[in-house]
This record gives sequence, C-alpha cells and structure tokens, in this order.
Amino acid sequence: MEPSSPILDSAFWLTAGAIMGLLVLSAFFSGSETALTAASRGKLRARADKGERRANRALKITEDSERLIGSVLLGNNLVNILATSLATALFTRALGESGVAMATLVMTMLVLIFAEVLPKTYAITNAEAAAERTAPIISVVILVFSPIVSAVRWLVRGVLGLFGVKIDPDSHILAVREEIAGALHLGHSEGIVEKEDRDRILGALDLVDRAVEEIMLHRSHIEMIDASADPQDILDQCLRSNHTRLPVFQDDPDNIIGVIHAKDLLRYMLGSSEGKKATPKLAKDFDIAKVARAPYFVPETTTLDDQMRQFLRRRSHFALVVDEYGTLEGLITLEDILEEIVGEITDEFDPALEHPISKSEDNQFLIDGAMTIRDLNRATDWNLPDDAANTVAGLVIHEAQMIPSVDQVFNFHGFRFQIVARKDNRITRLKIRKL
Repeated sequence: MEPSSPILDSAFWLTAGAIMGLLVLSAFFSGSETALTAASRGKLRARADKGERRANRALKITEDSERLIGSVLLGNNLVNILATSLATALFTRALGESGVAMATLVMTMLVLIFAEVLPKTYAITNAEAAAERTAPIISVVILVFSPIVSAVRWLVRGVLGLFGVKIDPDSHILAVREEIAGALHLGHSEGIVEKEDRDRILGALDLVDRAVEEIMLHRSHIEMIDASADPQDILDQCLRSNHTRLPVFQDDPDNIIGVIHAKDLLRYMLGSSEGKKATPKLAKDFDIAKVARAPYFVPETTTLDDQMRQFLRRRSHFALVVDEYGTLEGLITLEDILEEIVGEITDEFDPALEHPISKSEDNQFLIDGAMTIRDLNRATDWNLPDDAANTVAGLVIHEAQMIPSVDQVFNFHGFRFQIVARKDNRITRLKIRKL
C-alpha cells in the first residue's frame, strides 16, 4: 500500500527542522552583532574591573570591530543563504514551480521577524547583558572564520583603494570626547540632563582645546602696585583691593618684579618676634621687592588643561600671561580655570558688578562687551563662533572691520547686534537678538 502523503516524509521534517535551526543561528548572529556594537565600552569596562570575565571577553572582542563584524556577517549570511536554499527545495518539491515564490515570501517573513527584528530589538534593550552572554560563542566563531575574514578584509581594502579610500585600522568612528559631548547634548534636548550638568562636563572636556589667552584678565584691567610708591600708599592700596595677590612693577608696567601676597605683607608688618606682642609697623625704608614673591610667567598659547596641571604641581594659583615677545598680556588664576567648569565663583570680597546679561524693555539681550563668546553661548544656548575673537565686542569689531559707533547695527551669524555704549575704542555694551 502506497503512503497517502509522500510529501510529508522524514526528509521533509528533517529539512524543516534544519531550516528552523538555521533561523535560530541567524537570530543569534544578528542579535550578537547588535549587542556587541551597541554595548557601552565604558559599562563593560566597569563590569570587567569588578571581576566579570564575560565582560572582559566582550571588551577584547570589540577592540577589533572590523574583524568582529566580518566574522558575524559571514556566519549570518551562510546560515541565511543555506536556510533559503533548503526552503526553496522544500517548497518546490511540495508545490512545483510556484514553490519558489512561496519560499521567497515565507523565508522573507521568517528572517525579517524572527532572525532580524526580534533579536536586534532585544539586543538593543539589553546591550551589555546580551554582549556578555554571546561573547564566548562569538569568540569561537571569530577564531574559526579568521582566515576567511582576513582574506575578505584585504580584498575589501584593495577594492576601496582603487577608489582612493584608505582604511585606518586604528581609527574610531567617534572619539571618546565627541561621543560624550554628543550624548550630553542629546540628553539635554530630551530633558534627561540638566543644562548646568551638561555645561560643567563640557567645560571640563574643553580645557584641553582652549588657551589661557581666551579667559585671562586683560592687562588693561589688572590692578598693579608701583614698587617706588610710598610704603603707606602701598599698604592702603592692598587694604582697599579686593584681591589677595597683586603684581608689582618697577618703573614700567611691563617690568613685573614680583607678586605681593596680602598675608606676606601682613607678616612683615607684624613681625615674627616670639614672646612679644606684635605691633604694626611699616618702615620708611620698606623694600617691597623683599616681601614680594617671584613672578610666574606663562605663554598665552598654553592650554587650560596644561595650566591647571602646572598650578597644581607648583602649588600656585596666580600666573602672568605674556605673548611671544615677552610683553605682558594679562593674568590668569586657578579660579579662572575652575570657573570654566563650574561657572562664576564669587565671594564676600567680590564687587557687586552688574550682571553681564540682562533683558531690555524690548525683550532683547543687553550684553557686556567684555563678556566672552563662550560664556554667552553657555548662558543662552546660542552658537556664535569664537574662533576669530574671544569677546562679544571683539566679534563685532572683527565682522564689521571697524570700530563701530553708538547705535550702529550689524547683522551676521543670524543675530542683530546694536552698539549701546562705547568708551574710547572699546565697545562696553551691546544689544543682541536673534533674527
């Protein structure tokens, strides 16, 4: 007696089972690729430091992304093509020539849903955990496919080389700093990261790219002591000053001979005799050069990151900035650098100055001309360029190619700038609004 259904024999079920097994392998390769590429290397490093071996293995695998992707794609394509071929043979046997179309339709749906979308969705949701689970098996796959992947890698580079494209194996798609900055901007736009937190972290990251000349106090605003002045006048000036450290010059403001510290001056006045009550004194022959400390000069091109390290190494908070000719340009303190990270720092001795940003009656921004473009961008979330000038007034002068007069108006970079006040050749106040 002949079988009533010869199509559903053992070969049919073996082929169907093989197709299902290949789909599972395809899902594994797809999910592994997504998990290992989407997993945060920072989180994996933190887990590896805690002693998790699987996290450490996942880190080693992701170091060579080209080799990883090549091996996973090779395995994924092998199982997908083999599964499709078996399905075509199975449906052709059952349905004849129309089985090819049916096999294409069925396999497309199965691969799309169960071998692509479903595993990749899970991998994205649990990237680090999935990467740790798949890392041991993927490491074996990489080892097995290594000769083929190496040959494919050289072939791909050869083809790209014909079109002038060069591949750097040590390059990364995104630098770590750029990746952190992008994540912070994205988090702020989505309301996850507060603006103040974003500005602090970005300020710390930007120290390596910014020079001391960008944030230094310009020489025109430096309070100095004349070494030849009367001793009582020097004492009065130190008492009136809001600063504990003041540069001392001899004859010419460019000739800085030292930096006087208020504590050093106080110690000199009170003396250091033991067992006797200290009495204030300031002799007529007082030589401030003996009390002042040696000045510390730095080039204006020094980065803020390097300068902060120098301050910490020297246990100093105060430096004088000079240009390439040795001319005094300004001064910078450790506090100035810290303010680039945490924002403005004020104490009880700082003068109550008018805030550099305020709103006018017509709802425009009133800006202090000496305010840096970076501070303005941080306060308003604007993107004014700061490559040509450091201050807002400098930007207007650079774009206008002249010293503007009061009430002159300029439009550039998508903003309207109106000169509100000017002192000599300095723009002291501006009114700005977006166009």
